[in-house]
Amino acid sequence: MAVDYAVIVVYLAGMLAMGWWGMRRARSKSEFLVAGRRLGPAMYSGTMAAIVLGGASTIGGVGLGYQYGLSGAWMVFTIGLGLLALSVFFSARIARLKVYTVSEMLDLRYGGGRAGIISGVVMWAYTLMLAVTSTIAYATIFDVLFDMNRTLAIVLGGSIVVAYSTLGGMWSITLTDMVQFVVKTIGVLLLLLPIAVVKAGGFSEMKAQLPTEYFDPLGIGGETIFTYVLIYTFGMLIGQDIWQRVFTARSDRTAKWGGTVAGTYCLAYALAGAVIGTAAKVLYPKLGSPDDAFATIVKDELPVGVRGLVLAAALAAVMSTSSGALIACATVANNDIWSRLRGLGKAPADNADDHDEVKGNRLFILIMGLAVICTAIAIDNVVEALTVAYNLLVGGLLVPILGGLVWKRGTVYGALASVVVGGLAVIVLMATYGILANEPVYYGLLASLAAYLVMSLATPATDAAVLTAWRERLAGRSPELASEPVPAPR
Repeated sequence: MAVDYAVIVVYLAGMLAMGWWGMRRARSKSEFLVAGRRLGPAMYSGTMAAIVLGGASTIGGVGLGYQYGLSGAWMVFTIGLGLLALSVFFSARIARLKVYTVSEMLDLRYGGGRAGIISGVVMWAYTLMLAVTSTIAYATIFDVLFDMNRTLAIVLGGSIVVAYSTLGGMWSITLTDMVQFVVKTIGVLLLLLPIAVVKAGGFSEMKAQLPTEYFDPLGIGGETIFTYVLIYTFGMLIGQDIWQRVFTARSDRTAKWGGTVAGTYCLAYALAGAVIGTAAKVLYPKLGSPDDAFATIVKDELPVGVRGLVLAAALAAVMSTSSGALIACATVANNDIWSRLRGLGKAPADNADDHDEVKGNRLFILIMGLAVICTAIAIDNVVEALTVAYNLLVGGLLVPILGGLVWKRGTVYGALASVVVGGLAVIVLMATYGILANEPVYYGLLASLAAYLVMSLATPATDAAVLTAWRERLAGRSPELASEPVPAPR
């Protein structure tokens, strides 16, 4: 195990070193929050794939494969489908907006700041819980590595992510994500996948040992697949953590084609996780929990050195999602909530006191990071926390965001009603049916859509000046939102 420990220690030290290096590049708000909007196709694809494929996709994806067989790939598969849809249909327009947050897009589209602060609160809750669930996963990995206490594992893993994210912002996260993408590709796709299949006796032996439903592509159930599409595919379209990566693209072409490559990679990763889980079912048919499958097969079947690299891949998966959610959470808290509560309205331009802007955002990452670590220590059920986050996101924000992008008749009052009605419906329905029930996201989304349509049609159309500014921004012919005030609706 000494070699495995050495691999992990070198990996963690490398993450901190990249955080320090990234700090030297992050000298403006744009550099700190969106890497200067300068990422080319290769780096954009790698970092986008890294953020969407976190601990749930790696450890959870293998667990679903253990439980359901090949159809266990559907959760991660729908994440890949969402990223493909975002990249092909929306990413070019999003990149041309030159904003920092989803709420700024809503302000630009609907006029004024009334929709922005409410959507900011919902988005902040989503990104916070996403960061929390990723941070909790450190407990599983460090338990396998060092038999470490849960609280200590969360503090250790969380502190490393908070440190490099605070130091260099998006530049540090981009650099570490690229390394994490490479480590995940080598560790999971090139090492763990073939070794697991060989150890299980090959596909013929796996088919002989397991029930036929393990090889049914729809074995997990149609209702479950539909729920995954609603939560994860639609969630990919509107999450601040994903949009903030789109904002880093050098051009709209980079956002479109780089994201398409990342989405395709996710589809392959989904199938790989399900196959590894299926192989683990052959090797360990009576595990106490499906989520133990990844750690068990790594610990028992991989040789020294390779085991350390694969565990580093799991750590990479967790860290990439955790850091992306953390900077998204801090960006929303600072730009969409705190600045507005202080009466600042729009954030200052990038060229206005850049040092203070970077310092302020760095402070918010540190504060949010501490909040994430403390919340992760207090919460036990990762699945429930993640379900709450995605239910609020999809139920409260999907309709006004996509409606704003595709329907010019949508109004600020329709957007406000959609966020409030959809969010409250999800909360009430989770209390009624249970957090893990499907009804909250189904009916919450329908309530949000109805409120948006009714209120938009019942109120005056969005002011022509607002729509003109919006169309100019979509065409890439306007300066950044921070430096251009948006007319309020009349």
